[in-house]
Amino acid sequence: MISLRNFALNAILSLALSIAGLAQTVRVDATPGHVANTFRPRYALGTTVDRVPSNATDIFFRPDQVQQILSAGWGVVSYRQNTELFVQAWHWNPRGTWSDPSGKGYFVGDAKPTSEMIRHSYGYSLEHRGFTRNGGTELDGYSRLDDGDLDTYWKSNPYLTKEFTGEPDAAHPQWVVIDLEKSEDINAIRIAWAEPYARSFQVQYWTGSADAMDEQDKGAWNNFPNGVVAAGKGGDAVLKLTATPVNARYVRILMAVSSGTCDTHGAGDRRNCVGFAIKELYLGTLDASGNFHDLLRHSPDQQQSLTYCSSVDPWHQPSDLYVTPDRMESGDQPGLDLFFNSGITRGLPAVVPIALLYGTPEDSAAQMAYLKARGYPVSYIEMGEEADGQYMQPEDYAALYIQWATALHRVDPAFKLGGPSFQGVTEDIKAWPDAQGRTSWFGRFLHYLKSHGRLADFAFMSFEHYPYDGCDTPWENLYQEPGLITHIMQVWRDDGLPLNIPLLDTETNDHGGEAAVDIFGALWLGDSFAGFLTAGGKATFYYHALPYSPPHPVCSNSWGTYHMFMTDKSYQIKQRTSQFFAAQLLTQEWAQPVDEDHKLYRASSDIKDVAGHVLVTAYPLLRPDGRWSLLLINKDHDHAHTLKISFHDEGASSDSFLAGRMEMITFGGDQYQWHPAGKNGYADPDGPPAASTFDAAESTVYTLPPASINVLRGKLSTSH
Repeated sequence: MISLRNFALNAILSLALSIAGLAQTVRVDATPGHVANTFRPRYALGTTVDRVPSNATDIFFRPDQVQQILSAGWGVVSYRQNTELFVQAWHWNPRGTWSDPSGKGYFVGDAKPTSEMIRHSYGYSLEHRGFTRNGGTELDGYSRLDDGDLDTYWKSNPYLTKEFTGEPDAAHPQWVVIDLEKSEDINAIRIAWAEPYARSFQVQYWTGSADAMDEQDKGAWNNFPNGVVAAGKGGDAVLKLTATPVNARYVRILMAVSSGTCDTHGAGDRRNCVGFAIKELYLGTLDASGNFHDLLRHSPDQQQSLTYCSSVDPWHQPSDLYVTPDRMESGDQPGLDLFFNSGITRGLPAVVPIALLYGTPEDSAAQMAYLKARGYPVSYIEMGEEADGQYMQPEDYAALYIQWATALHRVDPAFKLGGPSFQGVTEDIKAWPDAQGRTSWFGRFLHYLKSHGRLADFAFMSFEHYPYDGCDTPWENLYQEPGLITHIMQVWRDDGLPLNIPLLDTETNDHGGEAAVDIFGALWLGDSFAGFLTAGGKATFYYHALPYSPPHPVCSNSWGTYHMFMTDKSYQIKQRTSQFFAAQLLTQEWAQPVDEDHKLYRASSDIKDVAGHVLVTAYPLLRPDGRWSLLLINKDHDHAHTLKISFHDEGASSDSFLAGRMEMITFGGDQYQWHPAGKNGYADPDGPPAASTFDAAESTVYTLPPASINVLRGKLSTSH
């Protein structure tokens, strides 16, 4: 709580600044026609549930733990699908049918509910993976392209072939990329083809200093002089690419025409006989004596040379169930029955995912048929997870999207489908230029849907927002919100997203390591969520509800990422963090916790530092109870700020101001202090926010403590 002494000092300072004319101003544009957004809090301010340790699921969903989670006030829930980041097939239902009668192949979960509840579900590693690393985790798996084993092979996704897309295979060329990690002289490649092999392919090298995978618009692929093959015969082929070695870091094999021969799984399933497959790759130089000098490291782990691939065949078998040695940290996608029956959804329609990148349309249709049969409310269906992080090209994702949309709409034509659930980027995502030179990933995806007459299958656009990289989060980063979220939302519109298709931020947090549990995390949360809604977004989802607090996956010394609670070694909640209190301020104090429309307006602030950073941001909300509720965030770490507030309506003769009985709720340094100590970090004091009531008039000057998030509520009176 704010001490009486500090309150008195702040009041005296505010009065002195007011008399001296030094108070700064927040100006609200209250013109009725200028409403920035209208929303209902329980549907616009949501949270998420994601994969957790297998031994923690039952604890997290225990009624007493769920009640603590619900007390944060979040509404709708977005279920996150982590298996696709692991390059795994998701068995959403442990019961189901394998495509091969011997009990392996392509798995389809049982669409018919039984008396048994699905409490747990898991990922199965894919045997034909071609990634060493990708945009997800590197904890599980490796590429079969250079694992040193000629009995294993990479194979592309059969659903990207003519058999399923109805388009020539060349419309969706499949590729593998080798990253040597530094430039090397290259004049030859050896490809140990599997079945089916490529009859037509090109071997290319990347020019430019940019990263070929993460800066795809800043370079070019060039064919080696002898790198174009029109009549490949498979087998173990050595290709002399050039007479004079080329110095390059990245090499790509681009495959356009398949042999159509069947892989080791046999001709009984047409999916085994389409696409492309490679057992092992070797890259380097061929000397005058015909000796091949290989530059690649061949190893069945993360020590191998890095390779990437366009797609992966989702074929697998029961032995591919991913478990760690202790069988505890294997990762449990909480069972869908447990999710919907635990109380965590509040009975509201949830956003649910289907496995698209490494699944089958039949399995996704069965999943949604199961949920429909159970009667679980679903608002939106998110198609896959982070296709950009898996380096999938937009036309490939779009081709899969259309097939899955067809299968899902057979179950229910009213299903609302969307995606692509982009990673947390702050600028437009770029792909290698297409034949027209276009590089915008999302723009090309939308173009594909339009050109195939399927834009009507795209009911919402989803993305994730993680604005900061690195293990340190300087305080200055806070000044970037809400500009970052506003900018990236405009980017998607500029890419061609129609105005009638809503934007959903289905997973977000500041990604700031230890800063997330400091007061920084609370201020960022308020600025980002309110900023998203001000920019016209439909719903934003806090990551994540369950109190899973491991160290940051990159920043191993930090225990401060992605959570509202600290837990003990048994995963039971022991303390609330700053973002819990910020959540309550947003959902219970700023917004009125009722299922009615709220009108959000825009405000401007002239409270800036010498560098021009806006230090106080404001989000004015006209609530159903007729009161104005202002979310006021002071991002100045060291100084309180005094301010006056005016409301301007273009149709009124004069501005208005807050008058009469006012309520103010403050959460800042006097209420919360984080003390970092790794997994033993703690807050002291640890809330709650300070609340006060007072009478206001036109001359009232309001004081915001340093580094604080505040809610000011009251009604208007016209000035004279």
